Amino acid sequence: MLVPKAGLKSFLNETGETFRFALRFFQQGFRPRYEVEEFVRQCFVIGYQSLPLVALTAFIIGLVLTMQLRPSMVNYGVEVQIPAMVGIAIVREIGPILTALIFAGKIGSSIGAELGSMKVTEQIDAMEVSGTNPFKYLVVTRTLAATMMLPILVILADAISLFGSYLAVNLYETLTFGLFFKKVFDNLAYIDVIPAFIKTFFFGFAVGIIGCYKGYHSKKGTEGVGLSANSSVVVSSVLIFIIDLIAVQIAELFQ
Repeated sequence: MLVPKAGLKSFLNETGETFRFALRFFQQGFRPRYEVEEFVRQCFVIGYQSLPLVALTAFIIGLVLTMQLRPSMVNYGVEVQIPAMVGIAIVREIGPILTALIFAGKIGSSIGAELGSMKVTEQIDAMEVSGTNPFKYLVVTRTLAATMMLPILVILADAISLFGSYLAVNLYETLTFGLFFKKVFDNLAYIDVIPAFIKTFFFGFAVGIIGCYKGYHSKKGTEGVGLSANSSVVVSSVLIFIIDLIAVQIAELFQ
């Protein structure tokens, strides 16, 4: 019984420390001095440089989802509803979740490894000695950039995924671009779009704050850097599913 108790204690301690780390972000994140230049640079690194991977994945998902869904829809004689069903599935769940998971894998691990390597080489300590606030420069900028960039990536991923679905539909029949997207948007309601968009901010914040926390508290040695990168992806991915579950329950209250 000692192992489970020790594991539970370690989990609770880790949860508490992460919560305190997040509170510190809100305490220091909106106080001057603002690291605008570093924030813009992180937006470029986190957002723009993630776009090719996100776009490729979204395009393939749109193709595959449509091609897998079509036989069942044809069997029931409702293949005309394929654009509507694909649109709702992508906008409500598939687009935000898959994009957030890809984002966690690429950006979460990158932030964890980068800050972890700075921690073990004592660069963070050197910044504190030189009078720079490393928390604002390293943590606040990366977390804010992740929070702001993920919703934009999700919007682009949804559009690219729907375009992939349009191409997949036209492999079997001729459907104009305008008619396809008319069917998509005619069946989308605000309750489908708004909650899906809002929760992406929380996804981005979770990825950013977890990656920064794991890297900022990395243990000594190269092994610690690897563990920080790995645990950043695992924990942020789990948090994405938990946040999504909560968001779905809240959205149902307004339906």
